[in-house]
Amino acid sequence: MEWEERFAALERRVAALEEQPRRTPPPPASTAEVFWALEGLKERLTGAGAAADGGGVLFTGSVRLRDDERYEWQYGALTGELLEADWTETADAFAALGNAVRLRLLHEVVGGRDTAAALAELEDLGTTGQIYHHLRQLTGAGWLRTAGRGRYQVPPRRMVPLLVMLTAARPE
Repeated sequence: MEWEERFAALERRVAALEEQPRRTPPPPASTAEVFWALEGLKERLTGAGAAADGGGVLFTGSVRLRDDERYEWQYGALTGELLEADWTETADAFAALGNAVRLRLLHEVVGGRDTAAALAELEDLGTTGQIYHHLRQLTGAGWLRTAGRGRYQVPPRRMVPLLVMLTAARPE
């Protein structure tokens, strides 16, 4: 008799499941939906003709840091132009970011600590002279600019590229 009770319980559970509304999983996103920016780039490249045969690169972003700071930016380049360019011309920009202290200084400036005096108050960044050295390197490479009265800021045209580079450098 035990199996009859178990069978009846199983029938009740199946009936309860059948009464529940059917939920269908959402259809898988199409490639066009997942890669909407890439698909848009491909469309533009197709319209650009032979010059775009080798493909292209696009990066874009919309960034809001504080209530009064919003950056929207996009940049694209044809692959052929990038491959033919002299990459050594970018060494200073990459070198400026290749130092933990300079990255920390950039992070602090983006976060609102934007004067040399405020940056000098931070621990583990070195002496005031060393901090000024790093600030000069970041300014010389275009990652920072002076904004008057001892203040520094990331130029608006560099905010999205900086975040793109940080994104690209993240481990997978």
